[in-house]
Amino acid sequence: METKDTGDAMPRRGFVKGAAAAGAVLGSAPLVGLKAQGSNKKLKVGLIGAGGRASGAINDHMEAVKVINDKLSWGLEVKLVAACDWEQGKAANTAKAYGCPADKCYGGADGYQKVIAAGPDIIITATPPAFRPLHFEAAIKAGKHVFFEKPVAVDPNGVRRVIAAGEEAKKKGLSVVAGTQRRHSQGYNERWQAIKEGLYGRIMGGRVSWCMGKIFGNTPINPKNPIDLAGGGRWQLWVEMSGDHIVEQHVHNIDVANWYLQSHPLSARGFGWRARRKAGNMYDFFSVDLEYPNGVHIHSMCRQVGDCWNWVGEDFTYEKGGGKPKEPAPYSDLPRKGNDYVDEHIHLLCSIVKGKEPINEAQNVAWATGAAILARESAYSGQEIKWSDMFENKSSPWYNLKMKPQPEDFETGNLVYPQDGDIRIPGKA
Repeated sequence: METKDTGDAMPRRGFVKGAAAAGAVLGSAPLVGLKAQGSNKKLKVGLIGAGGRASGAINDHMEAVKVINDKLSWGLEVKLVAACDWEQGKAANTAKAYGCPADKCYGGADGYQKVIAAGPDIIITATPPAFRPLHFEAAIKAGKHVFFEKPVAVDPNGVRRVIAAGEEAKKKGLSVVAGTQRRHSQGYNERWQAIKEGLYGRIMGGRVSWCMGKIFGNTPINPKNPIDLAGGGRWQLWVEMSGDHIVEQHVHNIDVANWYLQSHPLSARGFGWRARRKAGNMYDFFSVDLEYPNGVHIHSMCRQVGDCWNWVGEDFTYEKGGGKPKEPAPYSDLPRKGNDYVDEHIHLLCSIVKGKEPINEAQNVAWATGAAILARESAYSGQEIKWSDMFENKSSPWYNLKMKPQPEDFETGNLVYPQDGDIRIPGKA
């Protein structure tokens, strides 16, 4: 789905492909000094969510353990001790492959609390995005290291909750890695190091894209119970659960722009619409102008419609032609699988075992999520929206925007159900 070309088409133009990174560096101590420290280290993991991405994440986590032990001989042991999902059977089915007993697999809205109470050192959470602020807060409050999937919220309130919990994680010395796996890609980190050293000069502008074919179900269901919203793969249909595909999927590409420009956008103005979908309440496509500091404009575009032109990637115009950086790229001193989904877990585990300068990607992924929400709302409303109004100005309606239902509502039963085709329409006829 992604182009891998990272070469320059012309001296002043570079084609970049999706990944991102830098975040926190793991520190300067040599890995040889970690061998004894990591020897026979035992860690317990709890899994919140047991669908496709969650099952992929726990598999990648266990593969990361194998790579670390193979390359570094740490004798690292990691055990899955509890899992949950909306459907208890799904949790049990995913967990049994890792030796987790069925009585430690939970269902329902409060399952995450039981997983955390089971005493894991690490929480892996890949529930629908609407729940991630709540689950992340609970994990950090309980003193757990966290891997959580992107995006990490569906509204501005959720973004701010994640940023605040990320600050608490720093105070507690906890490691936090997000599912923006481009930030753990060797190619993207090498490009970042070259940008950091000034070899490309300023980024003058660019475009980021996730345009692909149709995806997810398209049969209207008009939800009547929590499972219709949050379970069985149906959550992707609802803005209230996924944030729309500009947030749920295109966040990867926007994150690269944020990373390379070292900033979130200052404002957004865009448009989009729903032309083919019948199920859910998302748009089919978005086209948004994101304005960053120093007058840099990034064109954000995404689409999920069959039989159309497709492209997933990032394309930036640089002031200079680039070159080979003098210093090593981030994570270059760590073992690598060559699979970004596994490498992000390698970096998480190395950070935990080392214990110094823990990696913390909470703000990075929150900013990327916030930028995608900013873009979405500019298209839904037809208005130019400033970052400051959405995330700083408490009197702004954008600051106070909250999706309904909120994640806590699933525990109280106070649910508001969206309906198929009930979309936001900008402007007036």
